[in-house]
Amino acid sequence: MPTRTARTAWSGSLSEGSGDVELVSSGLATFHVSFPKRAADDADGTTSPEELIGAALSSCYSMQLSALLEQAGGTPRELDVTADVSFGPDPAGGFHIPGIRLSVRGDVGGLDAETFGPDPAGGFHIPGIRLSVRGDVGGLDAETFARVAQDAKETCPVSKALRGVSISLEATAV
Repeated sequence: MPTRTARTAWSGSLSEGSGDVELVSSGLATFHVSFPKRAADDADGTTSPEELIGAALSSCYSMQLSALLEQAGGTPRELDVTADVSFGPDPAGGFHIPGIRLSVRGDVGGLDAETFGPDPAGGFHIPGIRLSVRGDVGGLDAETFARVAQDAKETCPVSKALRGVSISLEATAV
């Protein structure tokens, strides 16, 4: 199976810096990110890790649901999947993603409203994610940089979400 790559180039501090997220594998786009806009109600043309997780989840879920609906005897004609990803303070410190709300509406021939919905077992999975970081950081030796990088991996809201976050589902057949 293929490996997909995204890359972020970040400059500056959390509160004043910003970065660009590049979809390297597809070459389709580069998106601007900044923490102040990530934490604001109005994204103002800037994406966030949470929006990208929502995009990943809604597209992946659409594909998986389409396959399972077909296996159940349905003919998926149209699916509309929305993922709302929340972001906020973590009671344990820092920030986290407290939950994801997944809304699904679908027109599926051969299935009634009770049959429409996901099969919790089976399918593909993501066996692992390889994260690599290189940094030019003044005032830190290599050992401290490695320790802080490991701490960031453990405390990043997206890393926390990928360890396990509540995903609620609302499925509606139309």
